[in-house]
Amino acid sequence: MLSELQTIVDSVASRVGRPALIEDHRQRVVAYSEQVEPMDEVRRLSILRRQTTPEVIAFFRKVGIMQAREPIRTPACAELRMLPRICVPIRHGDLLLGFVWAIDADESMTDEEIAAVSTVTFDLALALYRENLAGELASQRETEAIRLLLADERDARRHGAMTLREGGLLAGDDVPTTAVVARLIPHPDAQLDDLARIALEQALIASRRRTGPREAVHLVRYDHGVLLVQDRQGTTASRAAAEHLNDVLETTIRGLSSVAGAVVGVGRPRADLSEVRLSYDEAATAAQVAVRLPAVGPVANWSQLGIYRVLSQLSSEVLGDAGVHPGLEKLIEDPANRPLLETLETYLDLAGNAHATAVQLNLHRTSVYYRLQRVEQLAGTDLRNGNERLSLHMALKLARLTGA
Repeated sequence: MLSELQTIVDSVASRVGRPALIEDHRQRVVAYSEQVEPMDEVRRLSILRRQTTPEVIAFFRKVGIMQAREPIRTPACAELRMLPRICVPIRHGDLLLGFVWAIDADESMTDEEIAAVSTVTFDLALALYRENLAGELASQRETEAIRLLLADERDARRHGAMTLREGGLLAGDDVPTTAVVARLIPHPDAQLDDLARIALEQALIASRRRTGPREAVHLVRYDHGVLLVQDRQGTTASRAAAEHLNDVLETTIRGLSSVAGAVVGVGRPRADLSEVRLSYDEAATAAQVAVRLPAVGPVANWSQLGIYRVLSQLSSEVLGDAGVHPGLEKLIEDPANRPLLETLETYLDLAGNAHATAVQLNLHRTSVYYRLQRVEQLAGTDLRNGNERLSLHMALKLARLTGA
């Protein structure tokens, strides 16, 4: 099918005497002719990555390419380092299947040349329709298999694992598999939109390609994405995939109006693919902890969460009513006590080492002792008591997790 599209795009380029590029309806590059100058940064990166950035997609949507039924001229954009273009929509009836693009740097492309592109859109529509149908069938099979794999019912999980293995979507039969979850953080008073999910899927696909063929599969959900990675040698592949996913997300979500940030959670590997749901639960929880506690992320590993592994599994009602240390909770309610609480938490994190606490907080040791004494007085506690130190430490971590 790609050879059919390649033949058509080469024919278009020959007719108009300039390079041409074909994208599908989600603006993923599917074919392009030989490229010569002038070529801008947007075209160069689209070919290298086989996809367009969310910022560029947003720009073109404002111009109106999604509603266009006839060829339109799109303006230059200095901010995106993009030259003017001719966009010819590819439609099958009311169904938008893709676009033909030609850079028109000096805006010299004539109506006759544009019409020459339009004459092949029927053939392009059929070719893209056939490719989209085949791609959608494969994508639906994978998506449904992953959904089953993450279901509550054991039989459904077994069926999902069997589908992924027998369909050749994952190569290893008995290779440990790790779940990686990327969660988008919406801006306050905003809801995640289609551009946010496109950016998320682009990041997942980029990390999946980097991992290698048949070594990972992915799924996009409402506010998060899932990457299942096969770890043939320890957890090297999943750690690398998580770090890469975070790096790509930082780029793809930049400038999106609905997204404030993103975090990545990593579960523990599971030897049995049908049990990877447990790894997914861990990764999802780790990502949620990273949302609440920025100091943990942006990449949070379940195995390194410490006490938060326990606290994060308690319900919000239990967390709110925990009352681990009533005396300390009174201090937490008053923002003026923040320096005292910061000193106490650092002191407890460092196993009661006052010297190390002073160094980390850039304080004189006398100031550390004074603050700790004030905590004892105000909270009615004794830091020489091991049970009290444990309760205080737990209460501080609980307050961080709940946002108190």
